Amino acid sequence: MRIVFDLNRCQGLAQCVPLAPEVIKLNGEEAITYDPNPDESQRLRVLRAAASCPVQAIIVDQLDESENMTKP
Repeated sequence: MRIVFDLNRCQGLAQCVPLAPEVIKLNGEEAITYDPNPDESQRLRVLRAAASCPVQAIIVDQLDESENMTKP
């Protein structure tokens, strides 16, 4: 899974933070930091956090298995 924040849209309202606290954190009063490739076990939390964003600034993509594997 890959997540991206559209920082042009994000207003720092932080409604997403309590829904996925292991993936999305508030840094200071308005700056959001996040893990762009969270563990698959966080999927439901991340999807709920994305759905909670009033400006739809969180994009969640499913990675292909080939993208998860490292190339020799």
